[in-house]
Amino acid sequence: MKKLLSLVILGGIIAACAQKPDENLVMNQVAESYAKTVLEIGLYDPLYVDAYYGPKEWKTEVEQRKLDEIPSAELLKRMDELNEKVKAIDVSEKEEMLKLRKLYLLKQFVAVKARIEMLSGKKFTFNEESDALYDAVVPDFEDEHFAEIINELEKLVPGKGSLIDRLSKFQKDFVIPKDKVDAVFRAAIEESRKRTKQHITLPENENFELEYVTDKAWAGYNWYKGNNFSLIQVNIDFPILIDRAIDLASHEGYPGHHVYNSLLESNLVKKRGWVEFSVYPLFSPQSLIAEGTANYGINVVFPREERMKFEKEVLFPLAGLDTEKVDLYYQIQELTHELTYARTSAMRNYLDGKWSKEETGKWMEKYALRRAHESTFRFPETYRSYIINYNWGQDLVKEYVEKRGDVETNPDKRWEIFTHLISTPQVPTNLK
Repeated sequence: MKKLLSLVILGGIIAACAQKPDENLVMNQVAESYAKTVLEIGLYDPLYVDAYYGPKEWKTEVEQRKLDEIPSAELLKRMDELNEKVKAIDVSEKEEMLKLRKLYLLKQFVAVKARIEMLSGKKFTFNEESDALYDAVVPDFEDEHFAEIINELEKLVPGKGSLIDRLSKFQKDFVIPKDKVDAVFRAAIEESRKRTKQHITLPENENFELEYVTDKAWAGYNWYKGNNFSLIQVNIDFPILIDRAIDLASHEGYPGHHVYNSLLESNLVKKRGWVEFSVYPLFSPQSLIAEGTANYGINVVFPREERMKFEKEVLFPLAGLDTEKVDLYYQIQELTHELTYARTSAMRNYLDGKWSKEETGKWMEKYALRRAHESTFRFPETYRSYIINYNWGQDLVKEYVEKRGDVETNPDKRWEIFTHLISTPQVPTNLK
């Protein structure tokens, strides 16, 4: 009788197990389908797949599916099915990383669906788009906010003529001569690399190639190729101010995009087998994390005083620039950085059709201190609400890191929090 009872119990356990599929298996199957779907969307949107280093056969398989136009209904149905499968997975009793993975996938699914709809002709407002694609909406700023910053700049750069002209004249003394750009940039990136490796353990084979390009909508770009290697491109179409050397070196390289992608590949793809991280859809919440950490990372690797010292002692001499007015230059650059939200406000109104190009240009001239020309509109017309990832992303990351410890007096703590952020599955919701 006892033997029979044991068999009945054992049979019940086996039946229950048979009814409940392995959660890791389901998640991995979903991740593979998600990765292939992103690759498929990339067939119809050349900007969409920013990086892919998964199995080559997946790419070959997807390329064979290409049709004359995007199969929106099929892709949207597939994403709904993947969404339901992930939502049904219970991670309440699981480790924190699995909870982060589930939320990451669900947020990415929202963005993937929105991009499919956009490619099919659906119109979103700027805020609707940024919410769907990047899990974030930039708050509105009153004109008075920008006017106060401009008043401060007026005091720093007094004189006749427009403030834009005065600033332009002042900044000309801080432009890196074209024949010095490479030496200055390489010195900046090697220093940021050295400093980063003192705090973050990077794969031994990590490396990058540096290339100078023209006719691009952006100032710099990191093309992550997989296996801890990046191609970093710097646009030399426009004059490069001396402080941009560290900005670009840190943002595109260390501890920015190159380090971020390398850590995700090492920690999540190779160690855990989470193949969803082998593909990077540009128009997704991952980009706010990537751009926000890359911008905040500049201050992590080069705290203000250390940065000023390195620029004065190393970069200025390499560029052949005078340091006499450098302190005033730093004050001006810090204030003008705060006007980046003026550009966001202007482009939100322009892309929503509320302002014409002419109206947008006049407002930007007044509140962003930028004269509008065709290149002014090139990036936002191409990437639309992606622009929020730089300033709002940086501010969200800054708040996340700095509310978790007294990082001003404890830089090691800042590095610890920052490293965790760029090594784990994160979405903007987690930063709020």
